[in-house]
Amino acid sequence: MEREKFSSRLGFILISAGCAIGLGNVWRFPYITGKYGGAAFVLIYLFFLIVMGLPIMVMEFAVGRASQRSIATSFNVLEKKGTKWHIYRYFGMAGNYLLMMFYTTIGGWMLAYFVKMAKGDFKGLDAEGVGQAFNSLTTDMGTMIIWMLIVVVIGFTVCSLGLQIGVERITKAMMVILLFLMIVLAVNSCLLQGASDGLKFYLMPDFKKLTEYGLSEVIFAAMGQAFFTLSLGIGALAIFGSYIGKERKLTGEAINILVLDTFVALTAGLIIFPACSAFGVNPGEGPGLVFVTLPNVFNNMKGGRFWGSLFFLFMSFAALSTIIAVFQNIISFAQDLWNWSLKKAVLVNGIAIVILSLPCIFGMTIWSDFSILGKSILDFEDFLVSNNMLPLGSLIYLLFCVTRYGWGWKNFLAEANTGAGVSFPKQIKVYLIFVLPIIVLYIFVQGYWGLIQSL
Repeated sequence: MEREKFSSRLGFILISAGCAIGLGNVWRFPYITGKYGGAAFVLIYLFFLIVMGLPIMVMEFAVGRASQRSIATSFNVLEKKGTKWHIYRYFGMAGNYLLMMFYTTIGGWMLAYFVKMAKGDFKGLDAEGVGQAFNSLTTDMGTMIIWMLIVVVIGFTVCSLGLQIGVERITKAMMVILLFLMIVLAVNSCLLQGASDGLKFYLMPDFKKLTEYGLSEVIFAAMGQAFFTLSLGIGALAIFGSYIGKERKLTGEAINILVLDTFVALTAGLIIFPACSAFGVNPGEGPGLVFVTLPNVFNNMKGGRFWGSLFFLFMSFAALSTIIAVFQNIISFAQDLWNWSLKKAVLVNGIAIVILSLPCIFGMTIWSDFSILGKSILDFEDFLVSNNMLPLGSLIYLLFCVTRYGWGWKNFLAEANTGAGVSFPKQIKVYLIFVLPIIVLYIFVQGYWGLIQSL
């Protein structure tokens, strides 16, 4: 059966960007930027986004397009006879399931907060009351299960409609609305009285700030954020490479996606930093920034209920765009491996994801005393994906594309540079073979070093 294709280039770019654009952009990026000194950190982050993220993204797309398969069988198609690169597929597939084991719960929180904000549930609450509202949500097992189920049903329903009618059409609409909402929210934040200090902090580099935590810690944080924001290494982007034709070179397409991803992250900062400055709130407060700090800000803002509702709507779209993209990848595993029908792949995986998502919720409720290596179940699942699957998977894609033991440099370059547009620079081969693998391994090792220090 011929593989379904995207109906347009715009669809490919927006859906791939939707996969990359997730809560890491709009949740993690602002608070980590706030923690490490604002604009100076942003510059370092952008540097590593280009030198690390871009090449590996092109490689994922190239493997997907050349093989016309998901990660489940793509290495089987492209690897040299007798080699064992295909073994990685089990880890890559596991990475997608692991990501959804906690991402569906957090996506449910976003939808829940959109409804709460729209209903006016935070109206009249002080800072302590808003904090208690989040605590009530994350300790209420039944409510979290319901919202997780809603997210799973939405995601798989979209995928069940097919690539063009469902995933492409609906994700395109979500992404356009998301980008519009972000611009509206950013303009509103920047016009608040007292917003100028936040803008200055965010947009004017102060390199003295880097010394507060130490340059090496800041660089590692920037490398980590640049790396993890794109969800590289588990085939989540490679699948979309398999749905596009040979009309365009892959580097230009990857640049477009990177620009969109960066635009969303930077615009999230333009929403959060001016608002925090206007109301005297610390933007480096960690994950609680979204669920505790910002609802307090909206409570004190004129028309805050309206602006808060829009904020959590765009956060919900950011989460759902990633969830739909990964669900599409998961469905393709069953189709590529066992020739399952779309209906069967959706039904079986839908049930599987619901069951697999329960431990994360149980870890905050009935299993709250349980921990693995000092981490909650949610944090441990996140650690497995972020500090293991993503860096090691990216290393596999990198070595597969640039070494003679894998697919090989010439084959990769020929695929990446097929079509019109920006060519992949062949001059950086030495950097890709000898430098980038060390950077990726450094990120992997530092993740475990941080874990050891926390024990």
